Amino acid sequence: MKNQFRHLFLLSMLLLLFSCVSNERIVYMQDLGADSNPLISTGQTIPYQVDEYLLQAFDIVDISVKTTNPEINEIFNVITGDSNGQNMSTGQNGGDVFFMNGYTLDENGVIEMPLIGELNLLGMDTKTAKALIEQQVSKYVNEGEYFVRLRLGGIRFSAIGEFNNPGKQTILQNRANIFEAIATAGDMTILAKRNEVTLLRQYPEGSKLHKINLNDKNLLGTEFFFIRPNDVIYAEPLKVRELGSGTNFIQSLALVTSMVTAIALILSLRN
Repeated sequence: MKNQFRHLFLLSMLLLLFSCVSNERIVYMQDLGADSNPLISTGQTIPYQVDEYLLQAFDIVDISVKTTNPEINEIFNVITGDSNGQNMSTGQNGGDVFFMNGYTLDENGVIEMPLIGELNLLGMDTKTAKALIEQQVSKYVNEGEYFVRLRLGGIRFSAIGEFNNPGKQTILQNRANIFEAIATAGDMTILAKRNEVTLLRQYPEGSKLHKINLNDKNLLGTEFFFIRPNDVIYAEPLKVRELGSGTNFIQSLALVTSMVTAIALILSLRN
């Protein structure tokens, strides 16, 4: 019995020794000599598959209208909070400002703008929606005397499940990929099932569930590489969570050691 425990102890110490990480593997920008090559390898270029996003109900759009007429500018500034040429929607808390000062499409895809009135933007891309607004503005201002900018009020999505910072998130960009979204949510936990992530995506005709594999580099060339407004990303837990075992070597070793100690204690009491 003593020999068995001695062998187990020596094996545990050996495993711990090999599990240590040296500083040479974690220190950035070391002097490795003139003959070293920092480029390990270069992968193939995978072309993007970018589908033009079509505006949906409850989307938020940031619309800015500038003209040579100060009175008309004041009318639009009441809604957008724009003052002296500075749009507040670019502030540090842009997500909230977009909601307060942007235009939210109602359930029918309609927004209401001052002076112009109601406009239906449902199913349009941003370029088409901008052209529609320019057409309406041209009724009050001569050609060449106005400027219209229209963009999405940030990309809002939800991250639920095995994320370090789950919840509703906002990325203040017109385009963001799924790995940027995961980074915004604090990355996935070590227990997340990365090869089968559920993506809930809204379409004009309804919602669809997609299963995607984050471990597959070919994801870069699919329509699911870039996230869309109102996406929901759900990361399922691995089966190891149900078992309650360790998530790394030290935890697993501690668990095994505890089990061996408990078994040895029980055997010693029986003898």
